[in-house]
Amino acid sequence: MESFEENESLDQLDSAAFKFNHKLLGHPSLSMENLARVLPELPAGRVEFSKGLLNVNDDFEKTLENQTCKIKLEEIIENIRTSNSYIMVNHPDVHPSFAPIKRQLVEDVESIMRRLGIGKEAIDPRLFLFIASPNSVTPFHIDRYSNFLMQFRGSKHVSVFPQWDERAVTAKHHEAYMAYANTKLPFNDEIDALGTRFEFKPGEAIHIPFLAGHHVRNGSEDVSISMAIFFNTEQNNAWRKALRFNGIARNVLKKVGLSPAPVGQQAWRDKVKAIGWDAYTKIRELQTKNQNLFSTGLCMLATI
Repeated sequence: MESFEENESLDQLDSAAFKFNHKLLGHPSLSMENLARVLPELPAGRVEFSKGLLNVNDDFEKTLENQTCKIKLEEIIENIRTSNSYIMVNHPDVHPSFAPIKRQLVEDVESIMRRLGIGKEAIDPRLFLFIASPNSVTPFHIDRYSNFLMQFRGSKHVSVFPQWDERAVTAKHHEAYMAYANTKLPFNDEIDALGTRFEFKPGEAIHIPFLAGHHVRNGSEDVSISMAIFFNTEQNNAWRKALRFNGIARNVLKKVGLSPAPVGQQAWRDKVKAIGWDAYTKIRELQTKNQNLFSTGLCMLATI
């Protein structure tokens, strides 16, 4: 593989968190000099950032969303070591200097998938870049994709939580997070004790399974630069749909005092729910189309 060193742990894709080594250390695209040049050139909306140290129980997505428009990116890049800032870049590969890295990473992900028999192509692969001041925190959250996170500069520790353990993230919170209905997850010392902590330094990578809760704290000695390849497989696409189905079903079942069976326990049940979600979305699309046709007809009649 071009980007990852061979490791038997790679066979645990989407079933457990694990650490291994990557081969991209020293890549010129990830130098601070190149980043300072490239980031201001990226299209609007590709770069989100916040200023001021976050807490582990903050709403990560809302914090970035609320502060992105308030701070000058150039100021943060120039003062990143001392400004207690956090930068997240969505799709840096739109810039030519990052496109080759993404191609390599996708090829490696797909080779792992083929070896495990879980598909031939990574679905909707996305590259994310993270630049953070020393001691900065990425709050407890979950990702709607599988990912491999690679460290290039500085150190950090990453705490990852069991993927379907309802003591860490409940089924109801999984469903709401997937639907973007609520992105703030409950977090306390009891939940924190359930995580596995990985110490992380340049040249190392970690796999964070689909929907596994995690939080990050950067080391105190240097700016942290890390990058992740996010992707879906046919399996986690089915989980995604099953969670959306459960979210709809929960609102119906609660009227009679019932709850849907959680996702991630029975593969056949998750597949049936995924099919149910596809059917539900097609019905909604037809309803919307018919409503639009009806509205158009009324407008035409009104002109007669």
